[in-house]
Amino acid sequence: MRILNLLQIVLTSVVLSLVALAALAAEYPAPKEGAWTARDFRFHTGEVVPELRLHYRTVGEPSGEPVLILHGTAGSGASMLTPAFAGELFGPGQPLDASKYFIILPDAIGAGKSSKPSDGLRTKFPRYNYDDMVMAQYKLVTEGLGIRHLRLVLGNSMGGMHTWIWGATYPDFMDALVPMAAQPTEMAARNWMMRRLLIEAIRNDPDYNNGDYTKQPGSMKLANVTFAIGTSGGTLAYQKLAPSRETADKLVDERLAAPFQADANDFIYQWESSRDYNAAPGLERIQAPLLAINSADDERNPPETGVMDRELKRVKNGRLYLIPASEDTRGHGTTAMAKFWKDQLVEFLQSVPRRVNSN
Repeated sequence: MRILNLLQIVLTSVVLSLVALAALAAEYPAPKEGAWTARDFRFHTGEVVPELRLHYRTVGEPSGEPVLILHGTAGSGASMLTPAFAGELFGPGQPLDASKYFIILPDAIGAGKSSKPSDGLRTKFPRYNYDDMVMAQYKLVTEGLGIRHLRLVLGNSMGGMHTWIWGATYPDFMDALVPMAAQPTEMAARNWMMRRLLIEAIRNDPDYNNGDYTKQPGSMKLANVTFAIGTSGGTLAYQKLAPSRETADKLVDERLAAPFQADANDFIYQWESSRDYNAAPGLERIQAPLLAINSADDERNPPETGVMDRELKRVKNGRLYLIPASEDTRGHGTTAMAKFWKDQLVEFLQSVPRRVNSN
């Protein structure tokens, strides 16, 4: 009898756990996938692609207020659908509740399921830049989805830089802007130098063969791990995670052993696309209220340079929320965890008027 009772307790616990997991998974509606083709898309180089595929995901119904969310380098719209990001934002009562908002998560040119070099053109694919990527996003939103106004554009890392460009290029198209882990100024200092080294490490691998490789260059994974540790993770966090040589070695071994699926041409294009980024000349054109969110331990955008403070003075309704550094923050990766800034997002959106009816 006692065994039966014990089994009953165990089974009940398992069922409750499964119910809890199901509830967690159902916190926001399942994303829907779609693709739209931009015809005769002209890149900044003058090259024209007859059919440029732009893949996207949406969460919520088209009747909701449109929100555009932009991913980071080498990511995709799917990379924003994590428990730490979407799980903190898209559920009932959360800042971007999908029962109220229509959330659009595009795959940028060169990423995810959108058109990219590995589709067949390899190094003959146009060398796109951030302006091309933002133009493609705009065409997807307006021509592909038929949206005429956005409540919010929010982007992280590369997506944050895209957000700065959105604000300067299409100033009347959105109510609010939230660029995260990004500055509006050109690539420089450690941020660009590390990107250059990442790219050169792959290009100089004999297996790369000027982009006509038969197998992925072995240097790519090592270069990626080196770049990630050097430019993201947080000083205090790494000290906590790896306080000795043994623990540091273990962490490196784990990173090197982790699965890594990438195409070298796609990878180089993705990182090199930032080469001529510079949203600073257009800052005075930004009309929408802007909340920049950075972390105090961001290795790529260190606040001690004063760059952000200087440039924000040129944005008529812009301000900065700087997340304090701690053992729990992750440097450049901090903003991928919405718990650190979602309250500020709620307050910000409550203060931003709706300039026109969405859609």
